[in-house]
Amino acid sequence: MKNLFAASFAGLLLSSGVAAAADLPMKAWSAPVQSNLWSGCYVDGGGGYGLSNDDTYSETTAGLVPTSVTTTFGSRGWYGQAGAGCDYQATQHFLVGAFGDYNFMNLHGQFMDPLSGVVGEQKETDAWAAGGRLGYIVTPALMGYINGGYTQASFDQINFSSLTGGGPVGEDIAKTTYAGWFLGGGTETSLSGVLGLGLPSGLFLRSEYRYATYSPKDDAIVVTSTGAATGTSDHVSKYVQTIGASLVYKFGWPGL
Repeated sequence: MKNLFAASFAGLLLSSGVAAAADLPMKAWSAPVQSNLWSGCYVDGGGGYGLSNDDTYSETTAGLVPTSVTTTFGSRGWYGQAGAGCDYQATQHFLVGAFGDYNFMNLHGQFMDPLSGVVGEQKETDAWAAGGRLGYIVTPALMGYINGGYTQASFDQINFSSLTGGGPVGEDIAKTTYAGWFLGGGTETSLSGVLGLGLPSGLFLRSEYRYATYSPKDDAIVVTSTGAATGTSDHVSKYVQTIGASLVYKFGWPGL
């Protein structure tokens, strides 16, 4: 009898609960709201360390006939950067963006004409780049990304001197601009999300590595005083790598 009473009481409670639930309004299921922390336009500034390599061989200016083996030279130094861009967080984890930046640089090192052996200092003074990036949002406060695009770099005039210490020889390679492409990647971190120190929500810290390769050029060696051709050129292929960090301030888009 006790078991029958218990079963009857339980059935009453269950039927009452179902009836009560039937009287309640239905709530539609909704997906989690996507965070748009990463969408917006931004400005950034920073700097870091850079190095470049030059694969060079001598050639005749007329006909570009090689006259030496290929020799590699290098430059090292610092750079500063300023840039701007816009990002769009397309899904919960993926971001697409476009950007441009300008580098003021002091990458310098020795350059030698492989045929004559005269030497001079070469220096990369500035570069700019424009391209796009694809990001993967690991956590709401951390993103990894890859980027790529078009770039140009300027190198100062190279004034040649004798390798044996005899002083200037009165010849140079004029200031030259090289064009090419770059690939890179890095991470970006929301400072307010990680540190929790009451910093503005639009502040991010970016760390990035970038590799740039430039189309080869045939740089004529000329007489410094007159600009007359010496009949010799250097075929130069340049590769530049940079690694650095920058502070990003992002402006959120209205309605996101």
